[in-house]
Amino acid sequence: MAGRPRSIDRDKVLDAAEALVVTTGAAALSFDAVAKAAGITKGGVQYAFGTRDNLIRAMIARWEEAFDAEVAGRAGPDPSPRAMIRAHLAATRDADEADHSRFAVMMTALLQHPDQLSDTRDWYNARLAGLDLANPADRQVALAFMAGEGAFLLKALGLMDLTDTQWKALFADMLSATASGTSDVASAED
Repeated sequence: MAGRPRSIDRDKVLDAAEALVVTTGAAALSFDAVAKAAGITKGGVQYAFGTRDNLIRAMIARWEEAFDAEVAGRAGPDPSPRAMIRAHLAATRDADEADHSRFAVMMTALLQHPDQLSDTRDWYNARLAGLDLANPADRQVALAFMAGEGAFLLKALGLMDLTDTQWKALFADMLSATASGTSDVASAED
């Protein structure tokens, strides 16, 4: 009698894939390597994700979902576009080294798979969609957002060294640039 197939814990596989890419680079991401790291069969990884590209998509989606949940928690119910960006900046400010490593991994994976850039492009466009860039105050918010993303990218890729004090001071300035004329200032600074 054949046994029931074991279910695959997708998060465990994604954890293993992420750790593998962090330690050995995105080029080392194979079903064999992920299976070995997760303690399952190569067939189990293939069954769970189908293709390497789907595995990478799942890694990126999981990172984006976790970050979006963090931002939403900081922004509160029914936030304005400005509050969302302030919450985004605050979450970026508070990111730890593990977040920087995960982001670098995801960016590396994206660059190796340009066909997957459209989802990330849509994500960024949605973040800025509620702003009126003809309005100087909204342009200031957009600039602060872009500065925060640039700083995070530079730090995540190891292209910029900043102390924790310097990092927080930069983000304090970015958050300050988004605060003029709003009542949603405190929600993103917690």
